[in-house]
Amino acid sequence: AVMWRAVAVTSARALCRAPPPAPAPWRRAVSMTVSPAAGLADERVETRVAGLGPGQPVTLRAVAADERGCLFQSCAHYRADGRGELHLGTDASHGGDYTGVEPMGLFWSLAPAGMERPYQRLVPRSTGTPIKVEMLVHQGHGLPRAVPGPVVAKAKVERWFTAPGVRRIRLKEGGVRGSLFLPPGDGPFPGVIDMYGDEGGLIEFRASLLATRGFAALSLPYFDFEDLPKVMKELKLEYFQDAARFLQRHPKVKGPGVGVIGTGKGAELALSMITFLPEVVAAVCISGCSSNTVADLHYGEMTLPGLRFDMNKVSVSDAGVYDTFEALDDPTKPANSPCTIPIEKAEGHFLLVVGEDDRMWKSSLYAELAIGRLRQHGKENFELLSYPGAGHRIDPPSTPFCQIAMDRVLGVPVLGGGESKAHAHAQEHSWGKIQEFLHLHLG
Repeated sequence: AVMWRAVAVTSARALCRAPPPAPAPWRRAVSMTVSPAAGLADERVETRVAGLGPGQPVTLRAVAADERGCLFQSCAHYRADGRGELHLGTDASHGGDYTGVEPMGLFWSLAPAGMERPYQRLVPRSTGTPIKVEMLVHQGHGLPRAVPGPVVAKAKVERWFTAPGVRRIRLKEGGVRGSLFLPPGDGPFPGVIDMYGDEGGLIEFRASLLATRGFAALSLPYFDFEDLPKVMKELKLEYFQDAARFLQRHPKVKGPGVGVIGTGKGAELALSMITFLPEVVAAVCISGCSSNTVADLHYGEMTLPGLRFDMNKVSVSDAGVYDTFEALDDPTKPANSPCTIPIEKAEGHFLLVVGEDDRMWKSSLYAELAIGRLRQHGKENFELLSYPGAGHRIDPPSTPFCQIAMDRVLGVPVLGGGESKAHAHAQEHSWGKIQEFLHLHLG
């Protein structure tokens, strides 16, 4: 018995001294780096994975939560190269939420997780806190909505909507409401008014990003905010003129004129502002209409009636998604000519941005009508950016694509149109062009 114990101890010591077995490829020290780990939301990040086996299949996932705790996620399938590395700037995804070489694909394809209510947007309500994204590397290629394989590496990323030194000033100037974002430094800076559509309220993230890019940007709500009217029944252009004059006279704003950028109803208001208000000299109109819609617009003794929606022309899919594409009255009908915005009177410059697959309404047609009207009057003071495959709401780069979104007013999901990759490319390209246009015409 003593002899057997001695043999056992000797064998155990020998085992302790034996070299460990070579690690399986997926047991290597896998690392993931995302650079910059904290950066501006309109900037690209560089994502790399190292320490994989040659050709090893992995699923990359991104997970984020909004301010209310709603979870968003995306995934893509990759294979490591011969060195066991991955670089999202040069390597293609073979499946998941997108395919091809898409350095920011995991960001713009973020969508509500399976257990969440669908049709929600991941956009910040507050510009002072970043969207935090966790990036994960999983073994193997998981099926969509299936439980992914074990995590072998992860990294955290912060996407900020404001840069250090940008000041946010809440506005109560006469009847004007909103938030003014000022870049760091003495200025003066080109001044821009920023407006969104018929969802109402105060939406600040684009104005905040414009301020990080050197613009004095006023995020301007026009209903359903503080003491502004709760619903958009009628609008007075004097409110928008007061905002333009406030911005134009601000000591940090370059003169002599200011610009305006708007989406949807905000784009249409931008057209009216540059047409009637001498303070406005440049207008960026994203997915707008060339006629005044829904709410009558008053300016002094003048009234532009609102083109109406015919709810009988709204179609509803089996899934309960509303398609409003055919619902707006035809602006080319002679009976609707009083609604047309007489943009030929504008002295300033237009940048029209449209997605050719916009299903909210016929923004490509409306841009054609606007250009036709300008040319008819001998004007060439416009530029058109028209994007095949892009939908309605063309936001700053890497804003998650949302083909169907819950309409805050109607309380139902509405089809915005577009295909995710084409829409993401339109967002990235147009953001640079918008800044170039505003700098060119505002100094």
